[in-house]
Amino acid sequence: MKLLDFSKQIFDELNSAIPWQKNILDFLEEWNSVSPFVPSKTSGSTGTPKEIQLPKTSMKMSAQMTGKFFGLKPGDTALLCMPVNFIAGKMMIVRAMELKLKLYCVEPKSKIDLNFADSLDFVPMTPMQVENSFDELSKIRILLIGGAPLSEPLRKRLLEIPTQSFESYGMTETITHIGLKEISEEFFTILKGIEIRQDERECLIIQTPYFEEEIITNDIVEIKDKNQFKWLGRADNVINSGGIKLFPEQIEKKLKPFIETEFIISSLPDETLGQKLILIVEGQKNDYSELLEMLPPSTLEKFEKPKAIYFLDKFPRTESGKLQREKIRGLIISI
Repeated sequence: MKLLDFSKQIFDELNSAIPWQKNILDFLEEWNSVSPFVPSKTSGSTGTPKEIQLPKTSMKMSAQMTGKFFGLKPGDTALLCMPVNFIAGKMMIVRAMELKLKLYCVEPKSKIDLNFADSLDFVPMTPMQVENSFDELSKIRILLIGGAPLSEPLRKRLLEIPTQSFESYGMTETITHIGLKEISEEFFTILKGIEIRQDERECLIIQTPYFEEEIITNDIVEIKDKNQFKWLGRADNVINSGGIKLFPEQIEKKLKPFIETEFIISSLPDETLGQKLILIVEGQKNDYSELLEMLPPSTLEKFEKPKAIYFLDKFPRTESGKLQREKIRGLIISI
């Protein structure tokens, strides 16, 4: 564990021989360079990862917006447990510098050891890190969860501890989150200065105060008012089965309490339906072969029930750990 105390502009010496610490040093060198931009990779969850240039002034503004939303103040403690080669990790360092936070840095692993601290004010984690580090989460005042959907069992467990837990909506192109919500809520609240609307596909369009151009997403949303929206799913994942539009992410949410391993809802070509809904599970066939017959009747609507289950030993993932849906579907088609 290393401490970067930006509230006093001092920090312990980082070891360039240790890869995760070298990544932090490299970013600090990059941040203090004469270039007005920071190169950052997109996640690649819906295609090939690409590098984009993010203005440092925009990253500073984003950090200030987050600080205002959560009421963070100089000297508050925060934790960096995300890889610094992606935007989530980079922005934790920028927030610490801009908001003068006391930033603890640990190796980004699936289980985070919090034994070094009695309490922490602000900690972003992935759902996997939250799951594996659950016993120590009560030390955290504000927990920010992003990078993947939160399962229902984990959500229920989080609601039983005093930690204030939030889910985030954002991407590299928006410099992390532009929308946040407590895990008990349905709708994301956008940060002050953000504007949202929908296009003809019902997908979210975002106007930030730090970019002139609007950001057009492939995320289908329900907009409640000018400040709130609910995420429904990706336009590129929508399945049209027999004329019924189905959102895989919504069906997956209903199935999560019954499947402990990773899985996705996908489709295969079908002469009658156009697209046939299927369930693809990571793991062995014996574990869930009878799943659909054993589900409580009210779990899924009539058209949401998969027509078949397929199994893969290992799902392809992006460098940041996100499932690659099209590659998974392609493997089933090739089989």
